[in-house]
Amino acid sequence: MLSGLSIRNVVLIEALELECSSGLTALTGETGAGKSIILDALSMATGARSDKGLVRKGTDKAQCTAIFEIPEKHPVHQILSDADFDMDGETELILRRVIREDGRSKAYINDTPVSIKLLSELGAELLEVHGQHDGRGLLDPAQHVRMLDRFGGYTKELSKVRSCFENLHSTQKALEALKARSEKAEADRDYFSYALEDLDRLDVRTGEEAEIAARRKFLQGAEGALNELSAAQAALGGGEYENRVAAALAGIEKVKDRIGEGDDQANRALGRAAEALERALLEVNEARTAIREASSVFHLDPGDLDQTEQRLFAIKAACRKYGVTADALIEKRREFAENLSQIENIGSDLAYATKQAEKAEQDYDIAAHTLTKARQKAASILEKKVLKELPDLKMEKAQFACELTGGPPSPSGRDKIRFLVATNPGSTKGPMDKVASGGELARFSLAIKVALAGQQDKVMIFDEVDQGVGGAVASAIGQRLQKLSSAGQVFIVTHSPQVAACAHNQYRIEKASKAKTTTTSVTPVAANEREEEIARMLAGEKITDEARAAARQLMKAS
Repeated sequence: MLSGLSIRNVVLIEALELECSSGLTALTGETGAGKSIILDALSMATGARSDKGLVRKGTDKAQCTAIFEIPEKHPVHQILSDADFDMDGETELILRRVIREDGRSKAYINDTPVSIKLLSELGAELLEVHGQHDGRGLLDPAQHVRMLDRFGGYTKELSKVRSCFENLHSTQKALEALKARSEKAEADRDYFSYALEDLDRLDVRTGEEAEIAARRKFLQGAEGALNELSAAQAALGGGEYENRVAAALAGIEKVKDRIGEGDDQANRALGRAAEALERALLEVNEARTAIREASSVFHLDPGDLDQTEQRLFAIKAACRKYGVTADALIEKRREFAENLSQIENIGSDLAYATKQAEKAEQDYDIAAHTLTKARQKAASILEKKVLKELPDLKMEKAQFACELTGGPPSPSGRDKIRFLVATNPGSTKGPMDKVASGGELARFSLAIKVALAGQQDKVMIFDEVDQGVGGAVASAIGQRLQKLSSAGQVFIVTHSPQVAACAHNQYRIEKASKAKTTTTSVTPVAANEREEEIARMLAGEKITDEARAAARQLMKAS
């Protein structure tokens, strides 16, 4: 429900604060007083297309704020949730729109900046304007299917179609992916087979690259090491060293023989010297043996280095080819094997996916057909209810039809739904906005909305629905608006006293000029003043007792 409206500097309105009540509210006043400006401002606040022409002359910006009280299960909650907008449990929704004189526009929800698109999405769920200023609602064919579905109440069928569509979409997507894979399978098969054979021939081991690199470094240094060991062996060769040590040892023995056993200290020293010389002879012999053994290690096959380098280069080439490290080649080989296996199985996978998609399509077709039947039944009932309303609205020769045509699969079925009308006998039915005049359009909207009564969660505004009618027809319009307001908040812009008399609330809109400035004002008409206001609508400037009596009768009859 719209609980409040604040307007600043919108065309002729300088400042306006309007408190709104439930039920039927009539906006009355002379032609040109500015009733349409209020509708423009409200549409602006709810995201309708607006431009800088709404900015009051001499000001830098126009602003409109609409305050709505939102019930717990209203569709706007889902829209806000999808937009990650947290209401924090609040039921009051404040929509504000600012348009500057240069045409720039800003939107706010509960004083938080948002996109105009989000504001418009909310507005489409909160407000419907019917008549010459209708930009959303019944003139939008996208709303017709929602209206009919809510009228029909076949939620189970709708839920089944949505579920089947989701399954159909997912199975078709899986099938398309498999078909795409199948198209490249032959080329992939050749590549994976070649790569698998290539890596099998290479047969690399984990850590092998590091081992071969180390072996190559050893082999590259082997020749130089052998030369150094040969030089060391030569340095110890020739026997000259042993001869000198042997001569020294013989000399010590002679000394020992000369001195005999007489001096223990000398004999001990000579013994140590002789032992050292003997060890020296042993050590040099061991050194020669060790050098010979070391040299044998470096006596390698001349082809070892070449073979080692070929293996290392083959591993590095595979790494470059497949874009991985040497240790990852084993995992790459496993990956190629799995891909090849999947390609081998793609035929059976494709056959299975095709069956799944066909089954999903059959299930969807059955659910969609069931939904179409339910819609056809609801459409027939709705047509009869709307046609029943038209005679009392002075449109007894008009026709209304709810057209269902086929379309592609969607979450809401295969049906495209349009409300079509004809205003004259024998004329072809067509879209409401193409066939009906402004007044006829508003009355068609009223008839449809009355037929849909109880399915309404939007604020409805009817703009001059009583255009060109009076007397009993105007009374019938007022009574239907009053009936409609029991299911939701309704506003009526009217010049008809019969319609105004049916309202629960009334506002008088007036235009006044002062100097070079013209302004529009809105004044609530108190309950005890309403008879006088309706009498003024009946009689004009000079209100007679007869007009007051007639006004009293109208209000009593409503």
